Amino acid sequence: MQRALAMIIALAGGLSWTSSASAAGYIMYVGTYSGPLSKGIYAWRFDPDTGKLTNLGLAATTLSPSFLAAHPNGRFLYAVNEISHFQKMWHSGSVSSFRIDPATGKLTLLNAVQSLGDGPCHLALDRKGQSLLVANYNNGSVSAFQVGANGMLAQSESFFQHRGSSLDPERQKGPHAHCILLSPDDRFALIADLGLDQVLSYRLDAAHAKITENDPPFTKVAPGSGPRHLAFHPNGKWVYLINEMKSTIITFAYDSANGSLRELQTVSTLPKDFSGHNDTAEIAVHPSGKFVYGSNRGHDSIAVFAVDPKAGTLKPVEFVSTKGQVPRNFVIDPSSKYLLAANQLSNNIVEFKIDLATGRLTPNGVEVKNPSPVCLTFVPAK
Repeated sequence: MQRALAMIIALAGGLSWTSSASAAGYIMYVGTYSGPLSKGIYAWRFDPDTGKLTNLGLAATTLSPSFLAAHPNGRFLYAVNEISHFQKMWHSGSVSSFRIDPATGKLTLLNAVQSLGDGPCHLALDRKGQSLLVANYNNGSVSAFQVGANGMLAQSESFFQHRGSSLDPERQKGPHAHCILLSPDDRFALIADLGLDQVLSYRLDAAHAKITENDPPFTKVAPGSGPRHLAFHPNGKWVYLINEMKSTIITFAYDSANGSLRELQTVSTLPKDFSGHNDTAEIAVHPSGKFVYGSNRGHDSIAVFAVDPKAGTLKPVEFVSTKGQVPRNFVIDPSSKYLLAANQLSNNIVEFKIDLATGRLTPNGVEVKNPSPVCLTFVPAK
């Protein structure tokens, strides 16, 4: 694994960057899968007043940074290095930390640590930026790391290996941890595991990057659902889970006292007349709490739902084409006015204006090319 980390550090030295600096607004970082076109993390200057994106180029050369998370202070960026295809040589994926130049968006590698699992696919930071949790998809495990004041990651303080299987003999013959969602008070970590058809719950000591098993330890969902990603409603009372294999969203009531979930409703992410193959991907709740969005890969769309303000349940509004192939990720910008969809296979990012009264999406003409975009995240620029 030391060879892998050395290569990540060496690659991060080969930066390609434009000279123009961002004077205002935000920097949007784009995580990718490494390949013939993609070399690492890319950056765009984003103007929240107009939605305009300006290309800043390759921010850091690093191996398959397929999911990103920004530190709450805006000074550091973290990326999983989903290097499971090197498993036989290195036995583990890794996590990289970068220092952000807020004027140019340039990233400087600080360090990289083993994720202690194969195929790390998701990470999350607590609200003070003291600990970072990583989900390893291929072997279904979760690791926690302490974050230093300098942004660097210490070796893992906690590790849990999930065990079991579920209905599908191909995709669910073992655990596949896919997402980490921290509770609003940072006391609990909810883990969506596609292979187990469970949302597992851990207690979190964020100051020391320690996770311990919770009681109750998990919530089961319908067999064959394939839990993928989770999102909290802004009021902290409801949690939404998008299921990759069944193309559904489950609304849960969240008990903040013990970190448990109670199922309220299940809805489809697809229109009734669609009969093709589909895998869902991302889910997000609008900051207003009025709308929930989920992405479909196959139907290649964003499903839009209205939230019942009393019950938290969802009502379909529309299904909007992402104008590309395989929208693995999307994000609502910091101004809450735009939704940006990252289409992995068509190498494009398409922007939509959000109707703040209805939640409906309208393409606003902003569309940019970016190799293999699979994760989008914003940080303030200077």
